[in-house]
Amino acid sequence: MSPPILVTGATGNVGAPLLRALRQAGAEVRPASRGNQDPEGVSFDFTDSSTWGPAFAGVQSMFLVRPPQIGDVRRGLVPALRDARSRGVRHVVLLSVQGAGRVPALPHAGLERWLRRSGLSWTFLRPSYFDQNLSTVFAADIRERNQIMVPAGGGRTAFVDAHDVAEVAAAALLDPAHHTDRIWTPTSDESLTYDEVAEVLSSVLGRTITYRRPSMLDYARHARTTLGFDPAMTVATTIIHSTARLGLAGHLTDDIRAVTGRAPTTLREFALRERAAWEPHSPLQTPQKKGRTS
Repeated sequence: MSPPILVTGATGNVGAPLLRALRQAGAEVRPASRGNQDPEGVSFDFTDSSTWGPAFAGVQSMFLVRPPQIGDVRRGLVPALRDARSRGVRHVVLLSVQGAGRVPALPHAGLERWLRRSGLSWTFLRPSYFDQNLSTVFAADIRERNQIMVPAGGGRTAFVDAHDVAEVAAAALLDPAHHTDRIWTPTSDESLTYDEVAEVLSSVLGRTITYRRPSMLDYARHARTTLGFDPAMTVATTIIHSTARLGLAGHLTDDIRAVTGRAPTTLREFALRERAAWEPHSPLQTPQKKGRTS
């Protein structure tokens, strides 16, 4: 039997579909998360060395997701990665972020730098803006107020379905030799304004969704007082959407098609699949505490 593949962030937007893809391929997987409830998984915390041994034992390849609460990766993540290397881990597929190669201050950029020097083989995934941000982080605005309220102005954003990102990750974990020291930037084929996003959602949901085009200050107030974001989440989402406002978030690639052999999911296909997230009386989610925006 092949060695188990360790999947950190196993309950996340990418981790959960990645587990399904690996299992469908017949791979042995070891989900790792705090409070693990998967019968094949382990409880794992990058900052708790007592959890490292059971997670890394026998593993040669792992999927690495930075917990959002860990900003200092040298202190919060690298010791665990050194331990993984000492126990036989050889290949790391890192869920990074678009722009990590241009913004050295990003925590993901620090992880990339360490992995390049670590002696481990690696694959970096730098996905564009997740469709799932609409169905989690900003779902309440769409569901309860029929609006999209982000400070992106009229700029375009390259969207991507996290399920497609998971398929790219699965390919890199199942065939590390083919993806060693490769950087993939998964995006869909669509670079959309939020007016166009609102049109797609309006069509799928059968009611009018309006993009409000708030200023950055108006968005920050809304995020804090209406959406209940903490200051760090408010700042992070303001910065992310400001890149679209400045015309820097619309770049598209063909990486999903190159790796998987199929076209990426469209926003309309995603919305049809996830429409329950925006239906009235859908259970309110609190992704600002556990989600990820890109």
